[in-house]
Amino acid sequence: MDDLANPREPLIQILRTVVRIAIRMLAVLMTIVILWGVADVVMVLYQELMTPPVMMLTISDILTLFGAFMAVLIAIEILINIIIYLRDDVIHLKIVMATALMAISRKVIIMDFTIISAEYVFAVASVALSMSVGYWLVVIKDSKDGGKIDFRETLQTRIK
Repeated sequence: MDDLANPREPLIQILRTVVRIAIRMLAVLMTIVILWGVADVVMVLYQELMTPPVMMLTISDILTLFGAFMAVLIAIEILINIIIYLRDDVIHLKIVMATALMAISRKVIIMDFTIISAEYVFAVASVALSMSVGYWLVVIKDSKDGGKIDFRETLQTRIK
């Protein structure tokens, strides 16, 4: 039987190569999405400024713009996650948690409180609170061990 835990196993080498190619493809595709997102922000800004009254933004227009900006920023954070994974082959939990926190923050910023229910607001608030606490805990761990959480090492420690 093959030793699949051995990093020099030929199948494992092939699988790692395939994954690295897939990650590179994702990075290229995410860059294209970011460029489309920037073009969308420009279009939204132009459309909002050209609708009567010209060169005036309402609160609704500003929230629409904030949503477009935040979507691009989240895409950039995801690209950073992809690039970091490609470099280190380790999941940096702090970056992933920050991206998730940014995504839930975007949801809060663009929320229309006239349409959504109180239960929905409480659900989003609980997700935001739990993500904030989780991020805080990751930052505490980050300050103790230099920033990387190696899940393989963590699993091996738990198995022993």
